[in-house]
Amino acid sequence: MTITTPDPSSTIPAATEYAPDAPDAMVIQSGDLVLLLGADYKRFLVRVQSGHSTHTHLGVFRHDHLIGQLWGGVATSESGHQALVLQPGLADLMKQVKRGTQIIYPKDAAYIVHRLNLRAGSRVIEAGTGSGSLTIALAWAVAPSGLVVTHEVRPDIFKVARDNLERTGLLPYVKMYQTDIEDGFQVGDADALFLDVREPWRYLHHVRRALRPGGFFASLLPTANQVIDLLHGLDEHRFADVAVEELLLRAYKPTPDRFRPDENVVGHTGFLIFARCIARDEEIGRWQRPERRRYEARMRTQAEIEAEAARRAADVAAGGKKYPRMPLPG
Repeated sequence: MTITTPDPSSTIPAATEYAPDAPDAMVIQSGDLVLLLGADYKRFLVRVQSGHSTHTHLGVFRHDHLIGQLWGGVATSESGHQALVLQPGLADLMKQVKRGTQIIYPKDAAYIVHRLNLRAGSRVIEAGTGSGSLTIALAWAVAPSGLVVTHEVRPDIFKVARDNLERTGLLPYVKMYQTDIEDGFQVGDADALFLDVREPWRYLHHVRRALRPGGFFASLLPTANQVIDLLHGLDEHRFADVAVEELLLRAYKPTPDRFRPDENVVGHTGFLIFARCIARDEEIGRWQRPERRRYEARMRTQAEIEAEAARRAADVAAGGKKYPRMPLPG
């Protein structure tokens, strides 16, 4: 029995072949956002418009040659080089933004969306829009019936973020404010809130007012000192279910005969801090994690031992009662 394996290139539809009978969702139309993926895995995010062209290192791709073609096909540039024509995913939208600041990467953004419990219809507040990378992920999660309300104080960065959101088509699900949050947020009654600012602990009183009871809070910070200050602030402002985490992403080479880890590991990009807003009259100590309560108990015991040792030393120095030597703590 003879088994014939088809040539893979023959199974990929060429983008030069029109598909007039295919449903609209299966073909590229004017106004669609397209990902051109070269054989070298360089990516180009393109908004297709009739009469326009995209210039790349692979040559010039005419948009009119893309309109009406099947998604997943192959487009050929005027130089004869080819690229796959794909619908962009969320990671493509986030990574291909024009940058005015450091962006939050997809590995962290996906987990933030998960921990903030976002879904269609959610209302989420963001402070520190930056280039809009995370804003794109938030809008993607809450669309079509939800809303992202984001704040950015710098006018030049605000414009970069707005252009990026408009380019991805997600701007209708975002309300943008060019303002500082020193005096609070522009809206309230939010299901979740994310702070991407240098000193988030300074704004926790505003966070409490903006969040619904039991609402979800998150922040990303680069250094341990900042995390410690935020943890103290979360205690002071009565947040519970506090967690500090980081994500490490390791890729593997997708080569069947030489399957092994990639040399490049996406390591520490920041500490992720999560918490829940609880009622003001709740005793925060009851809702701290067990390891935190054990630590606090040890600190109280140590303080009591030190105070007793100081009292006894004072008595001895004054010529009063003598005490036996106290055992060392622990």
